Amino acid sequence: MTAAAASRWSVLAGFAGVAAVTQLLWLTYAPITTQAARHYGVSESAIGWLANVLPLGYVVLAVPAGLLLDRGFRPWLLVGAVLTACAGIVRLVGDDYDWQLAGQALLAIAQPFVLTAITGVAGRYLRPADRATGIAIGTASTFAGMIVAFVLAAAVPLRAVLATDAILGVAALVCVAVPLRKGAAFRHDRTAPGLRALRATWRDPLVRRLCLLVFVPFGTFTALTTWAEALLDPAGVTSSQAGIVLLVNIVAGVAGCALLPVAAVRRRRELAAMAAALLVTAASCALLAAAPGLAMALATFAVFGFLLLPCLPIVLELTERRGAGGDSTAAGLIWLFGQAGALVVTGVVGTVVHHPLGAFVLMAAVTFAAVPLLRSLAPYVAVLPRTAPARS
Repeated sequence: MTAAAASRWSVLAGFAGVAAVTQLLWLTYAPITTQAARHYGVSESAIGWLANVLPLGYVVLAVPAGLLLDRGFRPWLLVGAVLTACAGIVRLVGDDYDWQLAGQALLAIAQPFVLTAITGVAGRYLRPADRATGIAIGTASTFAGMIVAFVLAAAVPLRAVLATDAILGVAALVCVAVPLRKGAAFRHDRTAPGLRALRATWRDPLVRRLCLLVFVPFGTFTALTTWAEALLDPAGVTSSQAGIVLLVNIVAGVAGCALLPVAAVRRRRELAAMAAALLVTAASCALLAAAPGLAMALATFAVFGFLLLPCLPIVLELTERRGAGGDSTAAGLIWLFGQAGALVVTGVVGTVVHHPLGAFVLMAAVTFAAVPLLRSLAPYVAVLPRTAPARS
């Protein structure tokens, strides 16, 4: 087929469902850590590992998943969808911690094959003019899955949550498998297999700089959301109020992903949008350091969520439009550096979590330090085409 073909939105819709389910399963226990610890007879830190195993798995598997997706996109995306559905089912097999950990470990393998495929879905099934929208929708769906996780945990008992998660996982698998029976609407050039594809992608200066850039927003966002309750507690913010703050943050992020990336790409203002996000996030951290409290947290988390979370689809769209090496390999590198940033920044902030002033100042400084990186991107972004080149 040629670039004159119509966009296959059904594939994107099915993919978005699977992507949302990966995040739904990932955060199943996060809103109910204490309850889950009592239910399974383990410590709260053990419940925390049910979530922590996923970013660790992503650091290991992001690049291999990207390479495999570039070599055989449909089968490996389906592998990710099947493993995601199986992860939800495994957690229902036994009502004990070991079965929950087994399900999360399976999900840790599945997630890279799903999330790394965002740009591949856009490039293979959407017209060039629609790809920025597709990447924004695919990314927003991951944050929507987080929202559902919080709502479900508050609404129904734990076993009902697990059953609902499993049903949604199977439904998402069906929704993506059916439209994937047809081949890609737009051809992608085959890249050299294996390490040659990785070297070709890494040699691209724009991809390298984007990888360094995403280290910071991923890290700051994850640190703020991970330690929000502990950092705000000395200011009198309760755990339930902190949960509301996080929910507001993610809802704002979904809205931002739906609106900002497409507008930024159409107006060629990608770098300006990311600069605003970094500056506002740094300022938000500084405000929280100076005047912590519920009202300040609600305001700052909403604003930086709206601006910072859209940086991910903007970066992914730039890599897809660049067309360097394999698109899934490039996306894998982006996710790898992002997850590494999440682990590093969250870990460092965790060492000073009992000193909120220092923790917020540290995150403000780290975020602000990333702003100069945007200047190095300018020459490469300026020469990109307005849309990704069509492959025929």
